Amino acid sequence: MEEEEHEVYGGEIPDEADMDADVDIGRSDEDAAKLQELDEMKKRLKEMEEEAAALREIQAKVEKEMGAAQDPAGSAATQASKEEVDARSVFVGNVDYACTPEEVQQHFQSCGTVNRVTILTDKFGQPKGFAYVEFLELEAVQDALQLNESELHGRQIKVAAKRTNVPGMKQFHPRRFNPYMGYPYRRPYMPPYFASPYGFGKVPRFRRPMRFRPYY
Repeated sequence: MEEEEHEVYGGEIPDEADMDADVDIGRSDEDAAKLQELDEMKKRLKEMEEEAAALREIQAKVEKEMGAAQDPAGSAATQASKEEVDARSVFVGNVDYACTPEEVQQHFQSCGTVNRVTILTDKFGQPKGFAYVEFLELEAVQDALQLNESELHGRQIKVAAKRTNVPGMKQFHPRRFNPYMGYPYRRPYMPPYFASPYGFGKVPRFRRPMRFRPYY
């Protein structure tokens, strides 16, 4: 009996070592993809942590500013320091528009050491015609008041002690009585003879009755 020959398609059968190598290559590709995905997740987590840290820093800064604004002790200390600075300052009015801070400082140099000269300006940068002079010594204020009605740039200036503005307090100036105008006339209130069921100032609207016409 003759033996039957079996044909093998697809070439030679690979060895087990080659098959294991192919499996290892596939696994290495999957591991590389997983490592890359893990690195991306770590990067995103790091960015989120940085954003959270920045938000916490901003929140702490805002809370610190709000606490400083709401702190009565801090506000009292600030008000006290402002009053102390105002006590060493004078108000100078009728200042020439072309006058510079250096010229104002030279004018008050004989009174004491000038710490700061402030010439107020409007929103367009033009001087308003008055200034504030701050001294280092408290006694210099009395000497500066002696320069009231002195000439600076050919103009007679006004020197007075600087007043401290209290925050939240506004001076009330009531209207003065004008004898030529008198008091405005106010019409007296006249109560109605009967109470209206519709409310004050409301008048009911009535529709005019129509004429009965049976043939129309």
